[in-house]
Amino acid sequence: MGDALPDKKFYSPEEYLLFEETAEEKHEYENGEVFAMSGGTYRHGLIAGNFLRRLQELLDSKNCTAVGSDVKVDVAEHKSYVYPDAMVICGRPEFAAGRQDVIRNPVLIVEVLSDSTESYDRGRKFKKYQSLPTFREYVLVSQTEPVIETYFRQDDHHWLYSLTEGMDATIRLQTIGNQISLKAIFHKIDWPE
Repeated sequence: MGDALPDKKFYSPEEYLLFEETAEEKHEYENGEVFAMSGGTYRHGLIAGNFLRRLQELLDSKNCTAVGSDVKVDVAEHKSYVYPDAMVICGRPEFAAGRQDVIRNPVLIVEVLSDSTESYDRGRKFKKYQSLPTFREYVLVSQTEPVIETYFRQDDHHWLYSLTEGMDATIRLQTIGNQISLKAIFHKIDWPE
């Protein structure tokens, strides 16, 4: 398939996954449609990398693993494949059949907000994630100020919301029972005066 999808409007999941294996850019898939992802910025990449590194350090002694944005999540109920900025899987990873790049059982998902994706990350993408039975915690990270929002699942319809602000603050990740300082997440980020 090379660099381009065949010229048609809707694609099967198999066509999408085959295309995505060789594509130079990342694409998300929803109910037959394929969407190119916008390119990231230095700041976005640095924040996502800092967060992933801290998660991996915290999980060294636990039966959980953190992976970055090279791995997709299969949101079967919404016929969708999406790329979070980071996610945590506890226990054995459940892969889509025949795949090593598509996870079905994240417990915690991190998204670094961008102007172009913020409404999607807060809205439709969060709704998709909520359909995953294992998904318990959602973390939204600002890249314009030291602010992190977390949502922790109470039951099928209720989420506990928490807002954390300031470089001296820490967030508590309920799913893994650890805290991370905002100073560590925003390490080497220069904030405008």
